Amino acid sequence: MNKQRREQIAKIAEAISELSSELETLRDEEQEYLNNIPESLQSSEKATNAENAVSFLDDAINSLEEVTSPLEEAQE
Repeated sequence: MNKQRREQIAKIAEAISELSSELETLRDEEQEYLNNIPESLQSSEKATNAENAVSFLDDAINSLEEVTSPLEEAQE
């Protein structure tokens, strides 16, 4: 692979990494919100939605991590 294509892949990998970082921040904020829901509301729809959001964000973060590994290998 030539240098130009490796550089393009590196830029894409960096952009994915930045997106993953942003999602981690959002997930952490949502988890903090969930942790601070009063006990009386922990079985509410809002709590369930927050739990789902944390789970979905975790899945998205993991998926992005799965994408970046092959991209890094492709640069070698």
